[in-house]
Amino acid sequence: MSYRIVIDSCGELTEEMKKSGRFTSAPLTLQVDEHTVVDDETFDQADFLKRVAASPNCPKSSCPSPEAYRDAFDCGVDHAYAVTLSAELSGSYNSAMLGKNLYLEQQPEAKVYVFNSRSASVGETLIGLKIQECEEAGMSFEQVVETVEAYIAGQNTWFVLENLETLRKNGRLSTVKAMVASALKIKPVMGATPEGTIIQLGQARGINRAVMQMVELTAAKVERPEEKILAVSHCNCPERAKMVKDALAQKAGFKDIIVLDTAGVSSMYANDGGVIVVV
Repeated sequence: MSYRIVIDSCGELTEEMKKSGRFTSAPLTLQVDEHTVVDDETFDQADFLKRVAASPNCPKSSCPSPEAYRDAFDCGVDHAYAVTLSAELSGSYNSAMLGKNLYLEQQPEAKVYVFNSRSASVGETLIGLKIQECEEAGMSFEQVVETVEAYIAGQNTWFVLENLETLRKNGRLSTVKAMVASALKIKPVMGATPEGTIIQLGQARGINRAVMQMVELTAAKVERPEEKILAVSHCNCPERAKMVKDALAQKAGFKDIIVLDTAGVSSMYANDGGVIVVV
């Protein structure tokens, strides 16, 4: 069976995923003041981060249109899937569902499914790889959906941010809390609930301590790491990502480890110096 996996641009694609022909990205649009950026292969992370740092306003994102998703599904394959940013954080999931319905109006027999990642960034990457694994194993469309939904339910996301400004600007962190945290160099260790909302799991003074606390939380939570892929994404801090990768590889023997630089939407949320871990 032929298949296509559409991942919104909050999910990073590995080089292998790009070359496989199985994956395509549905780009979101980012806005910093009057400057608009399409989150595709033209995204310039350094320029974007500079603009975000210079602006008093919160950067905004716009999800792909339903028509963009419909067109991505309409590619002559037997099975089409979409993986979107958590529905609690973005309208991308709802847009993909509308796109699916538009496509089914044209092709009522088509097999299309939209996965709400309940995560972001490399969480979406891992879900895309899971779909590919299931398809390559010869599962039916219904088996793929069931298996991947169970995988999403068992997935965990953690992150540590060097810079809390975007969270403060978009109202996810109070100004007072952000100022106190900044003055005391306190870095929160954040995670995602099963529904895909952001929660604070801990905190530490200094980014390296917070990162190591995230490593400890991850290692303690993961069961049967030898069966799982660990994914790490970072916003402009490859050394920090390597520290996380090496520490977790030492604590738990994962089947594989993927390290990726954040694309546009993830760069907007993580901000300069942020690290995200999903397993």
